[in-house]
Amino acid sequence: GGMMDRVKEVVPDAKLVYNNSPSFNWTLNFRQQVFDAWAKEGKDVSAYDRGHLMDVKYDETELAALADEKIRTFQADAAREAGIFHHLITLPTYHTAALSTDNLSKRYFGEEGMLGYVLNVQREEIRQGIACVKHQNMSGSDIGDDHKEYFSGDRALKAAGEDNTMNQFG
Repeated sequence: GGMMDRVKEVVPDAKLVYNNSPSFNWTLNFRQQVFDAWAKEGKDVSAYDRGHLMDVKYDETELAALADEKIRTFQADAAREAGIFHHLITLPTYHTAALSTDNLSKRYFGEEGMLGYVLNVQREEIRQGIACVKHQNMSGSDIGDDHKEYFSGDRALKAAGEDNTMNQFG
């Protein structure tokens, strides 16, 4: 908040934006903040190795839960305490696409085969109502069909129709 206070002294009605950068290891940093605060308060932190707080063995601990809660409230806290107007995150789709592609590849080319795709992609798209399950529409096949019908009438060979596989998805 101190830096923001100095900015507001010069530009009182400044609209401040904060980049919640994925270049920052949020989990490790917030776990270390909790560890350091506990150590300063005299709380016993001997069950934790500060240099390895990313280890999965700490995921279900009190320290991890408190760190996660601080991450969860970070945006609201920064808005209230520092006057942040807008939070953004750079490259979220890059990271989510890379992670999901990696996970799909491991499953699809591993023991699960096609089930790896069905369980973790298609079934979830259907159940969550994600529009891209009807990827033919998303890619514009219906627009192409409209043009074909306009120019060729009933003789148009369309991508859509009663036999279109997309009809299975409702």
